[in-house]
Amino acid sequence: MHPMEFLYPSFLWALAAIAIPIIIHLFHFRRFKKVYFTNVRFLKEVKEETANRNRLKNLLVLLSRILAITALVFAFAQPFIPQDVAVKQGEKIVSIFIDNSFSMSSRSQELPLLEKAKQRAKEIVEAYQVEDRFQILTNDFEGRHQRLVSKEDALSLIDEVTITPAVKALSKVNARQKQLLNNSTVENKTIYLISDFQKNITDIKAEIDTTFEVNLIPLQSVQKTNISIDSAWFEAPVQMMNQANPLVIKVRNHSDEKAENIRLTLNHQGQIKPIGSLTIPPRSYAIDTVNVSVIKAGWHEAELEITDFPVQFDDKYFFTFNVPEQVNILVINESSSNRYLDAVFSSSSTFKITNLLSKNLDYSKFSSYQLIVTNDLRSISSGLGFELAQYVKNGGNLLVFPNKNAALDSYNNFLNGFPANNLGSFEQIPREVGQINIEEFIFKNVYENTRSNLKLPKTKGNFKISNFGSRGEETLLRYRDGGTFVGKYRIEQGHLFLSSAPLNDEFNDLSRNAEIFVPMIYKMSISTGKDRKIAFTIGKDEVIETDNKVSGAETVYKLKGRAEEFIPEQKTYGAKAILSTNNQVKEAGYYNLFLDEEQVLEKYAFNFDRKESDLRYLSEDELKTKVGQNINVISANAETDFTTLIGERSQGVILWKWCLIAALGFLLLEILLLRLWPTR
Repeated sequence: MHPMEFLYPSFLWALAAIAIPIIIHLFHFRRFKKVYFTNVRFLKEVKEETANRNRLKNLLVLLSRILAITALVFAFAQPFIPQDVAVKQGEKIVSIFIDNSFSMSSRSQELPLLEKAKQRAKEIVEAYQVEDRFQILTNDFEGRHQRLVSKEDALSLIDEVTITPAVKALSKVNARQKQLLNNSTVENKTIYLISDFQKNITDIKAEIDTTFEVNLIPLQSVQKTNISIDSAWFEAPVQMMNQANPLVIKVRNHSDEKAENIRLTLNHQGQIKPIGSLTIPPRSYAIDTVNVSVIKAGWHEAELEITDFPVQFDDKYFFTFNVPEQVNILVINESSSNRYLDAVFSSSSTFKITNLLSKNLDYSKFSSYQLIVTNDLRSISSGLGFELAQYVKNGGNLLVFPNKNAALDSYNNFLNGFPANNLGSFEQIPREVGQINIEEFIFKNVYENTRSNLKLPKTKGNFKISNFGSRGEETLLRYRDGGTFVGKYRIEQGHLFLSSAPLNDEFNDLSRNAEIFVPMIYKMSISTGKDRKIAFTIGKDEVIETDNKVSGAETVYKLKGRAEEFIPEQKTYGAKAILSTNNQVKEAGYYNLFLDEEQVLEKYAFNFDRKESDLRYLSEDELKTKVGQNINVISANAETDFTTLIGERSQGVILWKWCLIAALGFLLLEILLLRLWPTR
């Protein structure tokens, strides 16, 4: 048991006031009264009895006055009994973090966790003095929360806290709290974190720095099961009209029990399409695929949805995609175009082919083509080689068919700039393709099976291609002898495709092999080294890269959602514009990018972060083990009064109220003695 201490011991000097009732007693109660008797026979007996009764009354009155003054002085000196936590005297600064992420919308036994957290925060504030200063912090990390406020303002800020899509790891929260408290010269610094302490955000480690008193207040939810749409993506990087575009969907079960009959639907073009019902094992996921049919070009908005209660923020997944009206292809020829190559695209309105001679090129228009084919060029000039390399690095696709009389020095200088394997000498010997790489995007899902009767290309003349492992070649078509017929190179955001044989049918029958040539050229034209994201995550994906639509310093891009419009931070780098949302996206849904509101440039979909979907929490024992002895885990049940609890932890068992009550009680006793005790 700790001895009683005083917060303001200097007030004890006021105990000298005890002398006042003593002096009053000595001088006031010594006065005598005259008593008249008709008979003096009982004078001595009456005198002795009266003196004894008056003396007892006077002593009781004196004692009550002394005790009243003593209790009143003690009340001003603020006595307390210290607890296990050291009592800190003087002004205090207190930082309180209220977890307002989506998981806090779950219910405790009697109300949502967020409301319970706000109640706890208010009780903590009430436990401190008027002169103390407070920081109220949430997952939003708002600027107004980065300053110290009064007790009254702190209570107002707590009332304003609402659920937010933002979620921060608790180590970042704790660092933000310490950042503000470190700027203060006040010595008494206390930190509180009120949260459900989900396992995937609780990364606070054992505290070494004892400058701060860190307290964790766990709140437990009764909800432990949840199903979420984890993510979705198209198998192909570009979606095409009048075709089945496979969309892969990943749905996750965050509970310890098998989830059955999870209904999944797709809302696209005003139609709700049931995808089916899923059965998902415990703590696992299921993957399903749906074909998205597109009948018009342009931007599309779509939404996936499951039915799951009661946690619903992750039951919808918004995504957008753009279907080009045309895929533009440029063929650079030495003298004349290749009739087979022209025939591949002439039958489809989706593709537009442009044939130009190598001497009639406008390099500035390269970026408008999805695929460039060099056909039968004898040499590649340094200027053309540089522009083609930049085109590929910026996301273009380049297919190279060399001329049989190719100038190897110019070609290899060009290829070394990527880098890619080099061309060797041209050999007029027959070779036959023996293997198709069906795992790579170009031929993936093209054939139901690689039939034995599938006719494979043959060549009568080809270049030997070097095999440097550092060049990163991925073989698409391989000769039976192991050599490369068509190779692929990933070059920054684009691709280089290199054929070892000319396209001329004198040496190569690939152009006449529709089973191989048509899907190969088609998928090369829609291939991309940089997949456009069909959806972004609020709070995580803060940067968007897009094509710069205009030039000039006065350009201002804007993003507009269903209920909000804002100007993102923007920087332009030539043909690219970088947009930063900086936590301005608050609601899941679709956002239009525009310069002029009448013309939508691009559409983006934003979804809530799925980090909060996993409802596993650290128990109090696990939390204590994780954070060590220098961080306090405050255990309390739902009925605990935190004002009293925190007051006792920060100031000990506070006794001044009891002292004040005692002072009033002794004064009341004095009044009763004086009024009800008869004086004789």
